Amino acid sequence: MAEYNTMRAATGTRAAQIDEGLRAHMNKVYGTMSVGMLITFAVAWAVGTAPGLLAVFRDPMTLQPNILGYIVMFAPLIMVFAFGAAINRLSAAGAQLFFFAFAAVMGLSLSWIFVAFTGFSIAQVFLVTAISFAGLSLVGYTTKKDLSGMGSFLIMGVIGLLVASIINIFLGSPAIMFAISILGVLIFAGLTAYDTQNIKNTYLVHAHHGDSEWLGKAAIMGALNLYMDFINMFMFLLQLFGNRE
Repeated sequence: MAEYNTMRAATGTRAAQIDEGLRAHMNKVYGTMSVGMLITFAVAWAVGTAPGLLAVFRDPMTLQPNILGYIVMFAPLIMVFAFGAAINRLSAAGAQLFFFAFAAVMGLSLSWIFVAFTGFSIAQVFLVTAISFAGLSLVGYTTKKDLSGMGSFLIMGVIGLLVASIINIFLGSPAIMFAISILGVLIFAGLTAYDTQNIKNTYLVHAHHGDSEWLGKAAIMGALNLYMDFINMFMFLLQLFGNRE
């Protein structure tokens, strides 16, 4: 009986440690994501409100990207794939530095919004996105329903959006852009809940195995996933509801 009580107490202590570790892990994920968001919008604002800097990437009148602008536009996508391929070879500090560099490049690619849209509508859409993101992430964290089945479907949706967006760069169809924006909001709303649950479940699996080194990098990867969900949801909502200059 005494041995049973000892084992039960040890199990309870271990569970409490994992719960505390999970909270710290999620705080690190959201904290890293928030710093990345701050970097992105600081860079975007600095470049977007300086006509000389913006002209390096886009035509000041039409906002059409030049060659360097197209490079900046697609650089974040390339960096995401590179990050996924290199994560196992990076230290946690290296992964964090890579993420912040990615956030800065993303800021360059988004700088045009400060010319295309009014400052008030950007702030308004950002607030709506933040509230929606917080609610969806909370659902993903607290729900008992397994959302893993959504993953493949949503990733296929993202690929479809990417292909349609590239095609529409050359077509310039407002109707296609409207449809892409609506689908984009729905897909990244689902991904916000899915990714949050996946971050939580990944932590629990690795925490039980005591893999502390991987958890440090997993927090950065989780921050990147949620960051991408937020940014994409924000941009699609801005396309739908933003007031243009």
